[in-house]
Amino acid sequence: MNKRRVFFYVQHLLGIGHLARASRIAKALVERDFDVTMVMGGLPVPGFPGEGIKTIALPAVAAGDRGFSGLSDAAGDPVTPAFLERRKDLLIDALRRSDPDVVIIEAFPFGRRQMRFELLPLLDAIAAMERRPLVATSLRDILQERLKPGRAEETVALVREHFDLVLVHGDPAFARLQETFPLAGEIEGKVVYTGLVAPPPPEQPNEKFDVVVSAGGGAVGKELIGASLAAARLLPDALRWCLVTGPNLPPSDFDALSASAPAGAGLFRFRQDFASLLAGARLSVSQAGYNTVCDVLRAGCASLLIPFVAGGETEQSTRADRLEKLGLATVLPEEGITPQELALRVEAMLARPKPAMPPLDLNGAAQTAMILADRLSREEAVRSFRSA
Repeated sequence: MNKRRVFFYVQHLLGIGHLARASRIAKALVERDFDVTMVMGGLPVPGFPGEGIKTIALPAVAAGDRGFSGLSDAAGDPVTPAFLERRKDLLIDALRRSDPDVVIIEAFPFGRRQMRFELLPLLDAIAAMERRPLVATSLRDILQERLKPGRAEETVALVREHFDLVLVHGDPAFARLQETFPLAGEIEGKVVYTGLVAPPPPEQPNEKFDVVVSAGGGAVGKELIGASLAAARLLPDALRWCLVTGPNLPPSDFDALSASAPAGAGLFRFRQDFASLLAGARLSVSQAGYNTVCDVLRAGCASLLIPFVAGGETEQSTRADRLEKLGLATVLPEEGITPQELALRVEAMLARPKPAMPPLDLNGAAQTAMILADRLSREEAVRSFRSA
């Protein structure tokens, strides 16, 4: 029997959260014997999407600034109409050559409106295919709530016309789609909750740190890392700190931060054993992105969250506030990141007992693969019955 083919589009613009979550899902699909081609439109990130996954790299675009107001190419220059037209043609050509059974589009039409120039033509090309694949959108559990008039209605219209499934990667006991997308009831029949896309249970750490500070994969964590290094100098020398900057911090900034690191604080761009480090840590200090929170929940460690709010972003604040109400985190606003305040918060949290983790569903990657396999099997059974 031939493997079912998946065509998985993902565009990361600032951090690598979208790519990381999509890569976890793609890995689970491969493990369930799908043939996965991931089409990536962002700057390349070493290690992603991972082994066993075919990749197609479109000419890369990134966010023009922290507020997502424009697109730039790999050199940092504004994109041109000719550049965008070429990307669109390459994407549609890749679709036709892949001849997929399933198309997964990450975020759109709930997000990634910047990519409408190629995604609307892609959806039209899918609709015109002689053998139309199953079409799903892959969506995090909490959406950005700042919407212009008419945007939600446009999203509903696109889902109704082009999508078979809205895969919400969350646990409805923690967050439901209608809480950040009020028109969710109009597409209720297409919405399926997969559980949170968390990593597998981590191995025991080879190194143990009291505090693990992570800035995620974006380029906006310099302030957090710098304040954490200064806070470490205000706290007892016996505390061991691990600070992970992420891959996008400019080399000059990394070198400057490294030169200021006190004794007992290790500064790293990336740690392959990050999940196990969290499992052995007493406290995680981070932004409140989806993947980082999933890592922390899986590890079961205490968490101090500093939500990203640039450009009017609300998603991380919503997630952090919900975790704080569950007793799983303490929230520190971005404007409160001073070495003194950070040191006080870290000291207070280290004095608390380890939090009890609620029974949230963290197996979203495997369950996404199962949902798609079951849906395809049902459709194949219906086609066989009708042709008999």
